[in-house]
Amino acid sequence: MRKSLIISGVATTALVLGGVGAVLPSAAAHPNTASTRGTVRVCNPHPGPGRATCQAIGVTGGNGKMLVASAPLASGFTPTDIQTAYNLTGLKSGGRTVAIVDAYGYPTLESDLATYRSTYGLPPCTTDNGCLKIENQYGSTKHLPPADSGWDVEQALDVDAVSAACPDCHILVVESETNGGYDMMMAANLAALTKGVVAVSNSYTAAHDRRHQNAYYHRGIAIVAATGDSGFQGGAYPADDTHVVAVGGTSVTRDGSARGYSESAWSGAGSGCSKVSQQPRWQEKIDTGCQTKAMSDVSAAADPNLGGLTIVLNGQFSQVGGTSEATPIIASVYALSGNTTGFPGRLPYHHPGQLYDITTGSNGSCGSPLCTAGPGWDGPTGVGTPNGVKGF
Repeated sequence: MRKSLIISGVATTALVLGGVGAVLPSAAAHPNTASTRGTVRVCNPHPGPGRATCQAIGVTGGNGKMLVASAPLASGFTPTDIQTAYNLTGLKSGGRTVAIVDAYGYPTLESDLATYRSTYGLPPCTTDNGCLKIENQYGSTKHLPPADSGWDVEQALDVDAVSAACPDCHILVVESETNGGYDMMMAANLAALTKGVVAVSNSYTAAHDRRHQNAYYHRGIAIVAATGDSGFQGGAYPADDTHVVAVGGTSVTRDGSARGYSESAWSGAGSGCSKVSQQPRWQEKIDTGCQTKAMSDVSAAADPNLGGLTIVLNGQFSQVGGTSEATPIIASVYALSGNTTGFPGRLPYHHPGQLYDITTGSNGSCGSPLCTAGPGWDGPTGVGTPNGVKGF
C-alpha cells in the first residue's frame, strides 16, 4: 500500500501557467495530509498531427491550479532524495554532457537553474563556466525560439532533474523551433552529434515517422525517451524505437527502511508493444507479451505527488513529475556510469540484479507482465530502477 507524504510548513501561491492542459481525470487519486492535491498536464496531450507533447505533470492545489511557492514545497523531492533513493551519492561523471531536447525557448532557464542549484548547494552550472549551453536546432546560441509556458515547465524539470542526479554533469539544452516532428528530429540529431554528449534525454512523445527515426539511432550514446503518462496504451514514440532506452515511472515514498524509500509502479507510467519497431535482441529471452519492442526498459521516480521533483520556474518553486522526470534521471545515470558503447539500452537486461526490482503496482487492467509489476521485467517499470550505476 502506498503511503502519503507528510506536507508541512508550506506557504504557496497557486496559479495556472499559461497554456497548461486540463486537470487529469485521475488527479483526485493522490491525496496528501495538507490538502487534496491533484495534477495537471503542462502540455496539450493532443497537440495535433505530426507534433510532440511533453510528459511533465505539475502538482495542483484544491482549486486545480498549479502550485507555485516562494520556498520549496516540503513534499517535493530534492537532489538528496534522488541521489539517496538511487544510490548515486558521491558519484561523479567527470564532466560528461547530458543533452536535453525540448521544444520552444525558455528565457529564464539559466537564472532559474542558478536558483535551483544554489538552493540545494550544488556547484554553479552556467554558460560562462562552460557547464551549460543552450542552443536552437541549428546549433546557434543567439537566435533561440519563442517561449511556450508548458514547455518552459518541461525544460525546468529536465535541467533540474539532471542537476539533482548528476551535479557535475555538463548540460546541453537544444530547443527546437516548434514541437513539430521535423524540428524535434533536427534538435535530437544535433544533440546526439555534439562532441562530449554521452546521453540524450527526450521527455516527450510524438507520432512515429520513419523519416525521422535516424535521429534516435546513434551507437555509443544513451538515447533515452519517456514512455508517456497515460498508462497502458501501446507503444509511444520515440520510446518504443528499438534503439532507444524507454523510461517508465514509479511512485516513490520516503519511509523507515534501510534504503529510506519504497517504490511501486506508477499508475500513469506508459507501457505497451510497439506497432512499428522490431524486438531488440536483449528482449528476446524475456516474456514481455510483445512480438515487437516492449516498453519500458528501466524506470525512475515519476508520480507527481509521490516522488515529484521540486523545480524552479520563473524564480518560484513548484512540484513536477511524469515520465518527463524519470527520463533525465536515467540519462544522468548513464552519464555517471560512462557505459554507453554500442546500444546502452541492453545493459540493464544483462545486469538485472544490479537494479531495484519493482514488484508492486500497476498501470492498467491488462495484467502481467505489461500492466502489473512483478519480479523481473514488467511493462510499467522495465527491468527496474537504478541502484547506483552498476546496472548501466
